[in-house]
Amino acid sequence: MIKGFRDFIMRGNVVDLAVGFVMGVAFSNVVNAIGKGLINPLIAAIFGKPNLDSVGTFTINHALFSFGVILTALINFVLVAAAVYFVIVLPVNHLRARYTPAEDAGPTEVDLLVQIRDSLSARG
Repeated sequence: MIKGFRDFIMRGNVVDLAVGFVMGVAFSNVVNAIGKGLINPLIAAIFGKPNLDSVGTFTINHALFSFGVILTALINFVLVAAAVYFVIVLPVNHLRARYTPAEDAGPTEVDLLVQIRDSLSARG
């Protein structure tokens, strides 16, 4: 039972997932800092509001609707996804491609068909 658990943990996918999770959590702090230090001041300068949460709000029958909250969540998601992609995924893929030996795919389908044709014409 313990050997099976160890094999499960040592699979590449589980380790990749754990690393991705930890790095994603770390990048969320960076993204939050970018939002507070760069994006919110830009929003304040453009819209005259302290952040996007208060942009695009309206009330219908005492129900408050806010498109700014949705925009804030979308911007945070895009920033986190971009940070993870450019700082983790691209370098890891580059390193894997660099250090993974190229697999010998063997002859292509066309090569095999040419060999069959040549073999059949040699038989007469």
